[in-house]
This record gives sequence, structure tokens and C-alpha cells, in this order.
Amino acid sequence: MADDFEKECQAGMAKAIDYLKQELRGVRTGRASPGLVEHLKITVASYGSTMELRELASITAPEPSLLVVKPFDPATLKDIERGIATSDIGITPQSDGKTIRLAIPALSGERRKQMVQQVKKKAETQKIPIRNIRRDINKRIEAQKKEGTLTEDEADTLKDKIQKLTKQHEDQIDALTIAKTKEIEEQ
Repeated sequence: MADDFEKECQAGMAKAIDYLKQELRGVRTGRASPGLVEHLKITVASYGSTMELRELASITAPEPSLLVVKPFDPATLKDIERGIATSDIGITPQSDGKTIRLAIPALSGERRKQMVQQVKKKAETQKIPIRNIRRDINKRIEAQKKEGTLTEDEADTLKDKIQKLTKQHEDQIDALTIAKTKEIEEQ
């Protein structure tokens, strides 16, 4: 029983960490990386759906300040170009009719500060589900304690373990935030 709570807690919190890692890959640092654009949602009129850029094109970084996007289907070029232009990454796409070039400009001091704030906001957003998981599991522990399926000592021990897991995952989020902040400020 106690193991089930811990496993459920661990799995839910790990999902929040994984989601944050994915989100941080898309934060610009001044260096070209396919992760910057591969998860952009592109609405493709001819397909009648929205897809991630990586599903529509190959993305390469031939130079430290350049990304090249080559659509698998040339008919989607305009949709991809429009999707990149309307995204919040702040890069203007340049198309030659076959490929799209994305010149990654150096970040200004003001833009770096904005990016750091964006990273911190994403991190705080992911701490919320971790805390919600802790709250929900603690409620279930209390309910089982009232039913008599858990003793008071078992419930307290379990709550302590859940709190340690919460702290561990929040520390992981903080570490990811610090690493990404350092990456943004170094460029």
C-alpha cells in the first residue's frame, strides 16, 4: 500500500520534471539548436491538422548561429514559415523556396533578462503539479488513516517520504533552472 503511494508520487513528479526539460529545450540561448524549434506547433492547411515542426521537416544547425529547416513535403513550406514567424521565439524565417533559414541573433542584455524570467516562470509552473500530487496523496493517506487501514505511525512515515520526494523534485527543478539560466547568461 505504502509503496503504491510512493510509486504513484514518483511517477507523477517525474512527469513534471520531464515536461520542464522539454520546455527548456525550446528556450533560446543564443546558440542554434534544433530543440529551439522542433516542438513548435505548425498548422498545415493542406493536411487539415496541427503538427510539430519535427514531424514536418528536418532541422539542422550547420553553424552556431544558424538553423536550416528543410520540409519533407515542399507544399508545407509556407505553413512552416508562417508558423515560425507567428511563434514566440523571436526569429524571422528566411525562405529560398526549398528551405527555411533561421539566423539566431545574439541576445541583448534585456532579452537575456526576459529569457531568464521565462525560464523561472516555467520552473514555478512545474512546481505546482508536484505540490498538487503531494496534497492529493496526503489526503488519501489521511483518508486511509481514518478508515483504519493505516496506523498513525505508518501515515506519518508515509507523509514524510512523500515530503522528501517533493523536496527532491523541487530541487531538481531548481537545478535545471540554474543550469539554463547560466546557459542563457554565458552566450
